[in-house]
Amino acid sequence: MTDDEFRWEPTPDCWSVRRRSDGPGPHATFLAGRGEWGRDSAPHPHPSPPPVTTIAWRLSHLSEMLLQRADHTSGSHTLTRDDYADTGDAATATAAFQIGAAAWRKALLSVDDAALDTVGLCTYPYGSDPDEPFLEIVWWVNQEVLHHGAEIALLRDLYRAR
Repeated sequence: MTDDEFRWEPTPDCWSVRRRSDGPGPHATFLAGRGEWGRDSAPHPHPSPPPVTTIAWRLSHLSEMLLQRADHTSGSHTLTRDDYADTGDAATATAAFQIGAAAWRKALLSVDDAALDTVGLCTYPYGSDPDEPFLEIVWWVNQEVLHHGAEIALLRDLYRAR
């Protein structure tokens, strides 16, 4: 994937990953994360209808979520959205996703069957994790990967066919 495809905005007012010096995109109020790049974001309630997002935005969202859920399942239980460093290039973002997916897989392999029924096993602070059995969290995270992965595949098809 090229960097142009990674950051391609298929509609006006897309949310993406942007240089901090450029500020947030349309209807976003801040850039999440740390470092030179950040992901378009807004506090709740989010814009309605939700903005179309780029591959960059979706990969960032997935990578951050996977790393944090892994950390809050079997790591230090300290990572926050402010700890995630976005990138503006496709190769580094793809590598970050692979690292996040590997961390989530490692977290899943670290638990036994009894842990699946444990409420609050994952302490991820941006969801219902502290109030849900871990099996529900596993379902949710895997559903996020599946649906955002399918969206990324569609955006890649649309980019190629534009």
